[in-house]
Amino acid sequence: MRWVALVVTMCLLWGLIMQFGEDAGGLFSDYAFAQASSAVMKVGFAERDITPDLGMEQPGGYGKAYHRSFHDPCKVRAAVFDDGNKRVAVVGIDALVILRPQVVQARQQIAERCGIEPEAILLAASHSHSSGPTGMIHPGQYDHASDFVKHLAYEKSSCADPEYLRRVVAAIVDAVCEANDRRVEARCGAGKGIEDKVAFNRRFRMKNGLTHTHPGQGNPDIIEVGGPVDPEVGVIGAWSTDGKFLGCLVNFACHATTSPGGISANYIYYLERVIRGAMQAPDAVVVFLPGACGDVTQVDNLSPYAYPSGDRWAELVGGRVGAEAVKVLIAMERGALVPVDYRVKTWPIRRRIPNPERVRRCLEIVQKDPAEVGATEWTFAKEIVLLDALVQQSKEVEVEVQAIQIGPVVLLANPAEFFCQLGLDMKAGSPFPLTFPVTYSNGCVGYVPTEEALGPRGGGYETRLTSYSNLEPTAGTQIVRESLALARELTPGSIPTPRPAPPFKGQGWSYGNVPPELE
Repeated sequence: MRWVALVVTMCLLWGLIMQFGEDAGGLFSDYAFAQASSAVMKVGFAERDITPDLGMEQPGGYGKAYHRSFHDPCKVRAAVFDDGNKRVAVVGIDALVILRPQVVQARQQIAERCGIEPEAILLAASHSHSSGPTGMIHPGQYDHASDFVKHLAYEKSSCADPEYLRRVVAAIVDAVCEANDRRVEARCGAGKGIEDKVAFNRRFRMKNGLTHTHPGQGNPDIIEVGGPVDPEVGVIGAWSTDGKFLGCLVNFACHATTSPGGISANYIYYLERVIRGAMQAPDAVVVFLPGACGDVTQVDNLSPYAYPSGDRWAELVGGRVGAEAVKVLIAMERGALVPVDYRVKTWPIRRRIPNPERVRRCLEIVQKDPAEVGATEWTFAKEIVLLDALVQQSKEVEVEVQAIQIGPVVLLANPAEFFCQLGLDMKAGSPFPLTFPVTYSNGCVGYVPTEEALGPRGGGYETRLTSYSNLEPTAGTQIVRESLALARELTPGSIPTPRPAPPFKGQGWSYGNVPPELE
């Protein structure tokens, strides 16, 4: 009987064509638009406070530093997208990193409380260097080592705070579950803009043939910038059916190292403030997702002008990126970003292993006073000793890549401090119209440079062997390849578009179709 229904349908369509003539094209276009706009999705947002206490460790370096003042709160910001078939949760965390054990804990608890599959949950740290103690050394990470190595790890290095980690996990779980409970039918849009005045590659090719990270303003040995930037500001926005702005996702590639003064979400604070103000939505949730910015910061080494204060720098970066996000939000057409889907792959990547003779020399160095051998020499020697202790447990690191699809957008997440060129490679190879690389996600494996950066003309501290950064040279290539493989398993949705224009009626405005007059 299916063929009978098909024949009847074709006859009806032919009758419409004969009845309406050229107007039938507009009728069919309107029908297609209505079908595309009729899909329903639900979206929910929520946030939780994770502001660290004064006196807690400030992360981001290879030694210890402590918070002495407060600038603005740190948060967990969560969004849940539901197409009626699958749900995904996307979480932005004002933190330097999110460690793998906390990812596993949070995912399991979320799945138990609200049923979102663990593989459908993306947890991204903003890499704020002014946030709470979520890294670098894990609790208990060096308990297997000698007393001297434990002293180097726990007393001389930046360490995560176990109690603070529990607070962060609880906040992630609560925020995602509340966002899930607050799902409402929503109209969503997606797009991208360009902000090219606040982010700069910090690596430079020098006259000595190597690459230098932050060579300094006015350095006469600079030849050229050693890597690209990615100026795209990726945005997903959501509105309730009555037009209230609910929240958004913003993806941008720049280190959160502006140091506005004390505890802070860094420039993400100003980004959020601009979007909330411009959209007249003081309670809207702004989920920030860091792009591939392992070698990109707010520091312009080629600038002839003195750098601004940390707070002013945070305002400049966050304000301009937020303003560009607002432009994208205002311009985007609203509809349903479907389908929602996800993929995950996990595999081991080998570590670069220091040779025994170097480990022996470094052990000798770290038993001296840093003032005697130099702070930089002592710090990198300490890191070799710590890395050697890690290698005794495992010569490989588990790496997860994840693809979260929200209609025409794919979020390609990885746990690396990923060089910008690798993120651009992801965008170039993706089948999606909008691809947002999301780094510092679902774990932390440290700097992952390009293979070129680890080659004979490379260099810079991102390429040094440390306990934080030690994956084999092909790690970045592997992550790009496996991420794109996941993206190709998904079928991109459509970006919402405006209603098609009606067919031409045979004439334009009558008062516009007149000749010029001179008298």
